[in-house]
Amino acid sequence: MNADPGEFLTMLTADEVEEMRTAGRPRRWERGTTVMSEGDTSDWVLVLTEGRVKVSSHTSSGTEVVLAVRGPGALLGEMSAIDGSPRSATVTALEPIAGMVIRDFPTFLQEHGRIAVLLMQLVTGRLRDADRKRIEYGAFDTTGRVATRLIELAERYGEKTNSGVRVALPLSQDELAGWTGASREAVSKALRTLRDRGLIETGRRRVVIHDLEGLRKRAR
Repeated sequence: MNADPGEFLTMLTADEVEEMRTAGRPRRWERGTTVMSEGDTSDWVLVLTEGRVKVSSHTSSGTEVVLAVRGPGALLGEMSAIDGSPRSATVTALEPIAGMVIRDFPTFLQEHGRIAVLLMQLVTGRLRDADRKRIEYGAFDTTGRVATRLIELAERYGEKTNSGVRVALPLSQDELAGWTGASREAVSKALRTLRDRGLIETGRRRVVIHDLEGLRKRAR
């Protein structure tokens, strides 16, 4: 099973991955399907094996805030499954996805102590990432935040081509705006600025990064 760098399954041994597969039940969802809903309570988690999802929440005014994009190897829904609290975010399929549903996840962790410790490390890493993004929102302008998100996508999902790094972007501009904490208009302006500088080229749900180092400099 292929997993994206940094996702949960990359932390496990082959035997541990097989134990999770044995404990789970395979499922598939179509693009646009809600996999988990904010506010629901349940004890199951999803180990993503194919495709990408967005993890999002809504403000009191109804604005969607995209918290993360996850790909193969990701573990989703673990916090609610562990503490029994309502889910803190909604998970939506950005493309057709497949995964393993593991029910009664707390019991599984009790029987697999090393996986439980690795999960603690994963959750800690996500908290650090959330802190880093809060700092970005205060320190960077919209163009800098858009550049940072594009770099993240390129590093995780980019494909090297003769013209640069191609990213099949699963996000709409509205979703990218929700991921950068800016309006759609501000994100459109930021993308135009990056295009005018020759750093990127955009198309329908795709971005080609012509100058990755230049984009990194603009993200600072």
